[in-house]
Amino acid sequence: MQSSRPSAARRRGTPQSLAGHLTRTLVIWIGGAWLLGVLAVVWYVDSEINHNFDSELAEVSHRMFDIAAGDLDDAERAGAPAYPLLATPPLFKEDAVIFQVANGHGKVLMRSEDAPLKSFDVPLVPGYANAGKWRIYTVKHPTRDLYLQLADPLDERRTTLNRTLLGLIIPLAAVLPLLGLLLRGIARNELRPLQWLAGQIAQRSGTDLRPITLPGLPQELATVSDGVNNLLARLEHSLDVERALAANAAHELRTPLTAARLRLQTALEHDLRREDVQAALDALQVLSHRAEKLLQLSRAESGASLTRARVDLVQLTADVAQEFWRGSDAQARLDLRVPDEGIAPAMGDLDSLAIALRNLVENALRYSQGTVVLEAQAPCTLVVRDAGPGVGPEQLKSLQARHVRHSSDVAGYGLGLSIVSTIVAKHGATLELLSPPPGRTSGLEARIVLRPAD
Repeated sequence: MQSSRPSAARRRGTPQSLAGHLTRTLVIWIGGAWLLGVLAVVWYVDSEINHNFDSELAEVSHRMFDIAAGDLDDAERAGAPAYPLLATPPLFKEDAVIFQVANGHGKVLMRSEDAPLKSFDVPLVPGYANAGKWRIYTVKHPTRDLYLQLADPLDERRTTLNRTLLGLIIPLAAVLPLLGLLLRGIARNELRPLQWLAGQIAQRSGTDLRPITLPGLPQELATVSDGVNNLLARLEHSLDVERALAANAAHELRTPLTAARLRLQTALEHDLRREDVQAALDALQVLSHRAEKLLQLSRAESGASLTRARVDLVQLTADVAQEFWRGSDAQARLDLRVPDEGIAPAMGDLDSLAIALRNLVENALRYSQGTVVLEAQAPCTLVVRDAGPGVGPEQLKSLQARHVRHSSDVAGYGLGLSIVSTIVAKHGATLELLSPPPGRTSGLEARIVLRPAD
């Protein structure tokens, strides 16, 4: 049975093509700008046409006035004429002009063949005036009380202006469709890298987070590509942290879980003997310790909530020492040393640095039987030094590797130094391991060198 509900694509409407949208926008704006240009040209042409026609009208009137005045004098000398006189027609019909000669009282004394019998409905004042369908120029004789009014039909001017307007608009109407096709082709060609980028993103699976390489992109699209690649890098880092946490959990928790299960099973089989319950409790304690280390490592690798603030290293070392002094084992073994004059603050995340410092102190207490020194040194250095047996040069190189232990102790260095190394790297700081420390024959010294605060 076919559903009557419209598809989601139909409800939303067909997505608009960026190339088509760009083409329509450009055509509209270019066409509008062209039309404004046409109107400006028409206004300019109209003013030029009127200027040229008026200049020609004035020039012809000055030439005609002398001829018309002479014809009027000849008629008056020949006898009493009947006004208005009809001017002698020109030799060529196309040279005919429309004019009237009137005296100061407005009486028409002479007119051309096509001029009206009555005077033009404009005052006898020198200059230009419009009267109906005529553009009239009035000129006064310099010595006599005579006026000549030369008329030019306004239709000729409108016809000339219309021809100019059509000559500009017709090419516009013809060129705009061609311009639209040309702009559409250009837009599609220029947006092809964007389409290719969209295709590359669509083809990627959830596990393929490699950067997308698009050479030769314009600046705007290069910014989009960089943003996509940065997003892919962050996603890949998040997945790596998730995979690492799963791998670390599988590696680190398998043994203590098995031990705890076996101890509890043995305790049940032997009516919960105290030593079996204690062994199970110890195994669970190891499991809790490992789980804490895994969470610390995951937090350090992800950089979650990693802030940048001014950290008082003297106060930091004092707080970490106080935590260990609460336990009976560390009260007599952990020695805190800070300079009396204090040191400059460092730039970093207080909680993360405390985690790193606790791991160093914890390892030092576990792997040495003597005194462990926790020290803050100028300019911005944290030092943890023990008097244990230390490690050899080859072991020292691999000490920061994950799951590497140089002791039969199951808690070992497996994650502690890896957590410290990750936190230090996130701070852009340096972790230095020295065995033996300078001036000693045994022991291990770990130094975290931080950047000072601005």
